[in-house]
Amino acid sequence: MKGKQLFLTILLGTLSAFGPLSLDMYLPALPDLQQGLQTTQSLAQLSITACLLGLAIGQVIIGPISDHYGRRWPLLIGVALFAVTSFVIAGVTQISTLLILRFIQGLGGSSGQVLSRSIARDQFSGKPLSRFLAVLMAINGIFPIIAPLFGGLAIKFTNWQGIFVILGIIGIILILCVLFFLPESLVKEKRTVSSSRAYREMGLLLRSRNFMTYVLTQGFVMGALFIYIAGSTFVFQGLYHMSPQLFSFIYAINGLSIVFGSRLVGTLINRFEEETILKYSIYAGVGIAILMSLSLLLPPNQYLLMIGLFLIVFTLGSVNTVATSIAMNLEGDKAGGASALLGLAMNAIGGLATPLVGLFSTNSQAPMVLLMLATQIIGLLIYRFLPEKRA
Repeated sequence: MKGKQLFLTILLGTLSAFGPLSLDMYLPALPDLQQGLQTTQSLAQLSITACLLGLAIGQVIIGPISDHYGRRWPLLIGVALFAVTSFVIAGVTQISTLLILRFIQGLGGSSGQVLSRSIARDQFSGKPLSRFLAVLMAINGIFPIIAPLFGGLAIKFTNWQGIFVILGIIGIILILCVLFFLPESLVKEKRTVSSSRAYREMGLLLRSRNFMTYVLTQGFVMGALFIYIAGSTFVFQGLYHMSPQLFSFIYAINGLSIVFGSRLVGTLINRFEEETILKYSIYAGVGIAILMSLSLLLPPNQYLLMIGLFLIVFTLGSVNTVATSIAMNLEGDKAGGASALLGLAMNAIGGLATPLVGLFSTNSQAPMVLLMLATQIIGLLIYRFLPEKRA
């Protein structure tokens, strides 16, 4: 891979990582945020949900717009909104204000998620798209590793507000990179006639059972990741009394499994069909979730939990890469809208599921594990029974 292409790939991978950047970096500081704003665990976790909903809704707005106006300017505006909101969050004193700003922050960050996939589809299709997405999502997967480690280190020298200042600085750096180094990928001849036409085409996507099979399958399977994100900090730091730094290290190790799962797709795609890889990745995730649930019958054991989480997150990396590739290949002429629906489902389902972890219990790993099992089973049922015929 040539130097310029490598840089652009890394840049797209970083832009696609607004989810991990927005969520994982401040996870070690979540208990500190709860105490600082004098709020409850459930409301503190709701700050994750607010951001996830912003990430979801923003993609539905930005994706179709980019099919008409191109990818570059919507991306610049979105990243700028993310940066500005991050700086403003650092000054809030009430949980209600934080929740509103986290939603707006998610709206801005969604541009990176939805448009990185769209830009990839503008340039690749078929198995080359799968291979490129495997690289892209492996880069994306690095951020769940380094973000909590960096957050855990930063919380030793600053407070939770300082982490949002750092996020704002990262946003400014990405604006400059996009402005000077990322060319427009959607030529005018391939753009939709109007933005309203782009939204109508997205409506057609919603009525496609085969396309929505992959969207909803990915959304529910990946819901397990957001449940883990919301619950793990309280389970490991509360139930097992880990320090923020040790939790960050464990979280980073599990994040490494996403990289392995994504890279495995890039290797297997030369020998197996995408559909085969997706099917067995889903089955493996359900099987691991069942074993984790059965382990609840035993006395609490942090090592069993860590092994189970590592394995299930590994399967999520594989499912995310292959389901995205298949869905984007099905509707390549509507790349912005297709990418938007993929992001909407994943972030909306994750956003709705995360507060349940805190509502059910604050001193047990059972809600997190059982909710992860539930989303995996729902994803499997959708994959098996929703499509009219296997694409």
